[in-house]
Amino acid sequence: MTAIPEWNGDVKAARELQRELAGRVLMRDDYPRPLRTVAGLDVGFEDGGAITRAAAVLLDAETLAVLDHQIVRIPTRMPYIPGLLSFRELPALVPALEALSQIPDLVFVDGHGIAHPRRLGIAAHAGVITGLPTVGVAKSVLVGTSKPLHEMRGAHAPLRDGNEQIGWMLRSKERCLPLIVSPGHRVSMAAAPELVMRFVTRYRLPEPTRLADRLASRRDEKRN
Repeated sequence: MTAIPEWNGDVKAARELQRELAGRVLMRDDYPRPLRTVAGLDVGFEDGGAITRAAAVLLDAETLAVLDHQIVRIPTRMPYIPGLLSFRELPALVPALEALSQIPDLVFVDGHGIAHPRRLGIAAHAGVITGLPTVGVAKSVLVGTSKPLHEMRGAHAPLRDGNEQIGWMLRSKERCLPLIVSPGHRVSMAAAPELVMRFVTRYRLPEPTRLADRLASRRDEKRN
């Protein structure tokens, strides 16, 4: 696994590293079939942002039963800088992923894959450094534009940055805002929306990231 560099405040160097790592992204389907297990990753923050709280959830790909979940809490190492989210969150996310009882066949990450100004969002960054197949599932556009999207469930339209397709706008649930789906690593552009919809049940988010979001945000704890 490629190491995550310690944050030293050098924004220019971080952006240069993103461009270098983006060149290692594999945009072809190279994940086990049939899928046996999938994982979801998400990050929240505690104590006013002082603690990074990463959640990893492992699911059976057929039944969606939760097989394992892990939470890692570490001191936050850098401030939020637009476009450099992965440097802030991966130091906690990767240990959470590694703590799971099994290596997942496919990982869904709450965030962007290649739908990023330098084509290395957190899902792509996580895929390159771990070697695992990844898909980015984000809630808002970071870069790019698309045509209007049909209201029906499963409708999707290309997200483009200039003439380059960098992902999809995906209507995972009727009467809900679309998700931004993009390949992270070892997943093709064509397969990304199909993979996400395979794990969407009655909620807007696919189950892997929905469950990870609940853990990362401590939503269940706040209800009790």
